[in-house]
Order: sequence, then C-alpha cells, then structure tokens
Amino acid sequence: MDPRDDFQPIPARRPPPPPELATRLRERLFGGWLSGAVTLAILALAAWALPRLLDWALWQAVWAPDAEACQAARGHGACWGVVAEKHRLILFGRYPFEAHWRPAATLALWGLLALWSVLRGGRPGGGRALAWGWVAGLLAGVGLLRGGFAGLPLVTTDQWGGLPLTLLLALVAIALAFPLAVALALARRSGPPLLRGLATLYIELVRGVPLVSVLFMASFIFPLLLPPGSNPDVLLRVLAGLSLFAAAYLAETIRAGLQSVPLAQAQAARSLGLTPWQVQRLVLLPQALRAVMPALLNSFISTFKDSSLVTIVSLYELTGALGLALNGDPVWRPFKVEGYLFVTAIYFIGCAAMSAGGRWAEARWRRGG
Repeated sequence: MDPRDDFQPIPARRPPPPPELATRLRERLFGGWLSGAVTLAILALAAWALPRLLDWALWQAVWAPDAEACQAARGHGACWGVVAEKHRLILFGRYPFEAHWRPAATLALWGLLALWSVLRGGRPGGGRALAWGWVAGLLAGVGLLRGGFAGLPLVTTDQWGGLPLTLLLALVAIALAFPLAVALALARRSGPPLLRGLATLYIELVRGVPLVSVLFMASFIFPLLLPPGSNPDVLLRVLAGLSLFAAAYLAETIRAGLQSVPLAQAQAARSLGLTPWQVQRLVLLPQALRAVMPALLNSFISTFKDSSLVTIVSLYELTGALGLALNGDPVWRPFKVEGYLFVTAIYFIGCAAMSAGGRWAEARWRRGG
C-alpha cells in the first residue's frame, strides 16, 4: 500500500490579521529605550515649535499684496503678499509680461505629459508612444516659448526664465543624458579595451569636478575653441554641459544594474542565437533598468534641482527669477524669506510628484500591468 494514499492536505486557513494601529506605532516609535527617547524629544520640539510656526505662517500672516501691512507685521507674521504681488515674475522671469500665457500653456502641456507618463509608465509596450509624445511636447513647448510663427512675437532665449526654463533644462538634460549614459555603461562594462578606457576616463573625469565648473566651461571656455564668428546660444551650451555631467552619473547607475543581472542570462540568450547587441537590448538592459529604477529616479531628481545652478551663467531659472523679482524692488526686498519658501514649495512638490510617480510606475511595471 502506497503511504501517499493516506495523505490528507491541510485545509486552507486565513492569514493572520494585520497588527492594530496602536501596536504598529508602539513598535516603530517606542521599540527600545533609544527609539523612545528620540520620539519624545521630537514630540517635545514639535510641541514647542509648531504653534509658533503656525502663528507666524498663518494666524499673523499678511496675505494681501499690501506693503504697509507687511511692514507692520514684520517680526511676528509672514508676508505672503510678496508672492501675490510677484508670483508672475517669479514663475516666468523676464519673459514679456503680456505674453505670460505662452509659458503658462507650456507648463500645462508638460504637466499633462507627466500625468500621461505616470499612467502609461508601468504598461508594457507604451514606451515608444510615450517617448514620441514627450519629443512632440518638448518641441511644441519650445516653439511656443520662442514664437516667431503664426503671429506669435519672437522671444529670444535670454528672456526665458522661471519655472518653464527650470523644467526645460531638466527634461532636455535627462533626455540627452540617458542614451549617452547607456552607451558609456555598455562601453565600460563590455566594450573593447580602448573604448572601455575612454569611457572610464570620461566618467571619472566628469565625476571629479563640480557642476559649476562644467557650466563655466560650457558658457565661457567652449566658445573660445570654436571658429571665429560661431557662438552657439548660451542655453544650448548650458544644456550640453548639464547633459554631459548627468550622463556620467547615470552611466555608473546603469552599469551597476547590468552587473546585477546574472551572467547565465547572457549565456542563455547567446545560446538561442541572439547577437551581442540583441542580448544587451532585449535581455540585459530591461532587467538592469528595472533593478536600478529607484536610483535612476534619484538621478533625475538631482538633475531637476541642479538646474538652479545655471543662474551663475545669467540664465534666470526659478531661483534666479526670484532674485530678479525682489533684488531691484526695495519695497518687497525685505520679504525674501517668504519668496524662497514659495520657491522651496515648488521644488518640493515637483520632487515629491516625481518620486510618487516613479514608485507607482515601478509597482505597475513589476506587476506587468
């Protein structure tokens, strides 16, 4: 008699219920004496600072663009009236005031593309349409900002500024840096010795200097190397510097993802008759990019924030536009803190939205839906 004939499967049981909220809070906030002490210290600091912060930021604040009321409230209340008075200059910089609808429409277009990216980011097969959509959206936004057609007055790049310029720098730099980073990562990991050495030299050289020096070289030294009479637009030079700088960091992230893929994957693909390029494109790169998606998102966020450094080469993005709006106005200049808090909130919302969208797309990608 076969012993397996007496086998009786265990009936399915429900999983244990999740711990209650109080239990989770106690484990996370008071899991030990050190954790409990830090929690109590933070609660005490919040109890002391939060009422004062709310009183300054909300209860005693001046919301109307009234300079006299803001002066009277100095020291005990915030002046959000400076944002109400200067928000268009902060958001759009030196762009012609009567044409502010054009950068506003550009921001709306790019916002819709970002929402589409989140909704389509985790669906297989949607990458090509998404890429072409972004190319068309960026070209449409640049055309709308520049004008010179369909009755739109021409606005040169030296008048662009504010949030549209910040987003343009970040988006174009990421779009140009990513394919270059993939090529550098592949060359450094599995390229011929000469190509591997050149890729390594480029990556280590660029990562060994600050972004400020790269921007100065792109803006002031690079034109000296060109033939007389040729002087590319400063925006193009800055975009090139940002892209080359971001590519060096992205390349190392992608190389780490490639190294995380088991060697057996490549061997199995080669045994099926795939060419080396097909192995990289169809087998290794998709797995590598999926493995390092959080790190890639972190690099994208860093590029978005690093765009604020272009002010040193006379491109007035969001933080530079804030300086333009307040430095020359003695009435509102004393309320720079409120202006910088407004700009900080914009950066925080942008970074939080990128992070949340990336996590959602990653989760959908992992589920295959």
